[in-house]
Amino acid sequence: MSTPSDPPIFVSDAVNTVISDPRVLDSLTSSDLTRILLIYTGGTIGMKNTSEHGYLPVPGYLSQTLSKMTRFHQPDDADRDEPEKLFNAVNVQLASVVVRTRRPALVMPPSLYGRRIRYSILEYEPLLDSANMTMADWVKIATDIEINYRLFDAFIILHGTDTMAFTASALSFMLEDLGKTVILTGSQVPLAEVRNDAVDNLLGALTIAGHFVIPEVGLFFGNKLFRGNRTSKIDAVDFNAFDSPNLRPLVTVGINIDVSWPDVLRPTTIAKFRSHKHMNASVATLRFFPGITEATVRAFLSPPIRGVVIETYGSGNAPNNRPDLLAALKEASDRGLVIVNCTQCKRGLVTDIYATGKALLQVGVVPGSDMTPEVSI
Repeated sequence: MSTPSDPPIFVSDAVNTVISDPRVLDSLTSSDLTRILLIYTGGTIGMKNTSEHGYLPVPGYLSQTLSKMTRFHQPDDADRDEPEKLFNAVNVQLASVVVRTRRPALVMPPSLYGRRIRYSILEYEPLLDSANMTMADWVKIATDIEINYRLFDAFIILHGTDTMAFTASALSFMLEDLGKTVILTGSQVPLAEVRNDAVDNLLGALTIAGHFVIPEVGLFFGNKLFRGNRTSKIDAVDFNAFDSPNLRPLVTVGINIDVSWPDVLRPTTIAKFRSHKHMNASVATLRFFPGITEATVRAFLSPPIRGVVIETYGSGNAPNNRPDLLAALKEASDRGLVIVNCTQCKRGLVTDIYATGKALLQVGVVPGSDMTPEVSI
């Protein structure tokens, strides 16, 4: 029986079920401390509401906000007695030189599993609205993960929502032979607002990355971790802004944290992690519509374009009574242009069960199966 001086004891059958489930315990990372590098590229999640300009990205504001929230930073006496515990080594690339720096670390309180998460924030300068994201920024993110790969157990990328699915898709191909968790997240409402989705999104991403090894690029939003290259933004105003129409979530967060382990990608060979940094920006997306002209199609297929994603109807169909369009596609394919066929539908895949789909296959167009336009590009 506890005395008034003892700390209160809370009993929850749901919590007891979670922490005693052997399947959960076996899937946890082995250490009682997880080091995470949080790469803050910009986006709504860390913005400050100013009276003059509204929401603005302010350097250092995200770190200050998180440090004042006990769920994101609660150092104990041991941390205070050993100041080194409140710093992490972080590698930073300056021009062609990699420099090791010491960055302040935030320490989360122990989880239900007894795990603590220590993370440092690598804040980009300038902070980017995701609408301004380019392939060069994808390369920078991949590089920062590569040069810090041995220093951290997992990586979280804070990113604006508008192009998050594009970045997640790109990184899934750029980061080869991943052995660690990489998660992109953000929010529709900034962390500093009283009512927001930022707390749940960031806390969920940190919890998953801090406890489970899911060695692929994921996107966490609305209590679900999706495979990054299967996601699309589906809503500009709702907190459930992302979906993965053709693949169920890898992780669902509720009272339990349910990981769909059969769906998680695992390395099939022993290979050293590496990142690919050579990108080709000479690509384009062409959405078919009734009455599209030959001139429009040929313009999209003209040099210096090297690859085109065509978004077609239904299960990958395009007019097969338009020899002018088919001829333009065949000529481009014959000269080496890569043309990928994706459906305009949110769910489903490209097949050749219809004659209008077979026509594209016959002129050299590559079926995109159930790939999203974001991953195809």
